[in-house]
Amino acid sequence: MNKPKKDAHKSDPQITDTRRAYHDYFIEERLDAGLVLQGWEVKSLRAGKVQLRDCYVLLKDGEAFLLGCLITPLQTASTHIQPDAQRTRKLLLHASEIAHLIGAVERKGYSAIALSLYWKNGRAKCQIGLAKGKKQHDKRDTEKDRDWQRDKQRLLRHR
Repeated sequence: MNKPKKDAHKSDPQITDTRRAYHDYFIEERLDAGLVLQGWEVKSLRAGKVQLRDCYVLLKDGEAFLLGCLITPLQTASTHIQPDAQRTRKLLLHASEIAHLIGAVERKGYSAIALSLYWKNGRAKCQIGLAKGKKQHDKRDTEKDRDWQRDKQRLLRHR
């Protein structure tokens, strides 16, 4: 009896994302990275106990680390471990991707921020964005455009 194959086009289940990043930054490029996690962290991710609000990527000594990611431990976590909710977590990237990130951050003035966490083939992945900060007037322009698009859709629906 043959097992049905997984649908390759099915979207990956998202754990969480940072909508605030799209408000504060122009996202120029996106990269996907693996995460080095402990067992209790995976259980907390599956329960949705994660926050990426003030999360960013630190590039140091040819490695990438995720700082500021808050993974709240579950009450059922093992008693013999001391979970650290905001510990620094290593990101798994190819050397060429890390070199590209370092070049963009150090020479071109970009910021590397975490955009979302999602599952892919049973493994937790982090989407990293190379971003430029928005000025206050850019944020207002984006908000005006969004409001105009919403009003335009509303007007078209009522005709």
